[in-house]
Amino acid sequence: MLISTSFLTSKNIPKDLKELNETDTDFIHVDVMDGKFTKSKSLPFKEMKHIYKYTSKRLDIHLMVEKPEKFIKNYAKLNAEYITFNMEVDCDIESNLKLIKNYGIKCGLALAPDTKVKELVPYLPLLDQVLILGVYPGYGGQEFIEQTKEKVKELKSLLKEYKSSAKISVDGGINDTTKKKVLKADILVAGNYVLSNPNYQEQINKLRK
Repeated sequence: MLISTSFLTSKNIPKDLKELNETDTDFIHVDVMDGKFTKSKSLPFKEMKHIYKYTSKRLDIHLMVEKPEKFIKNYAKLNAEYITFNMEVDCDIESNLKLIKNYGIKCGLALAPDTKVKELVPYLPLLDQVLILGVYPGYGGQEFIEQTKEKVKELKSLLKEYKSSAKISVDGGINDTTKKKVLKADILVAGNYVLSNPNYQEQINKLRK
């Protein structure tokens, strides 16, 4: 199981990123919110671009924004392994996925809790990752939505049916209890669960078990 650690709930981002850099977390999960697609708004790119000063980890970037194309061009400059955006956005999904790939970065689509898995089908040939949200986008520390468990199972079957090698990632309400409900996932995104304990590595170890 791969772990992608979010700093969305961090009260001291430089400090937490430095400490996470000393752990074996596989990725740093970067939540980007424009205050339009979500009510919350994240740090502007002019500040986020300095993340390399605090961590050398590969980034798992989730764009919760209305116009992904405007953000892709900036975030592609960073040390990104994945750039994912929500498929509920009113945009040319295929063009944006291809834009990410053109930068040599793996692309993904995120599904909000009410979005059906089958809506992914037209885009499966392009996808490297599917991010299932176990909470409604925009806020850290929410409780895990139980239907996420069935959604992950359904996605696993769909990927097998279409012979897709896309990774399944789950974000939202992940802890050492809820992780057992999504064992078919490849990547777990956890923020509050990791950062709420002074020993970040210990928390990450619990998620990997």
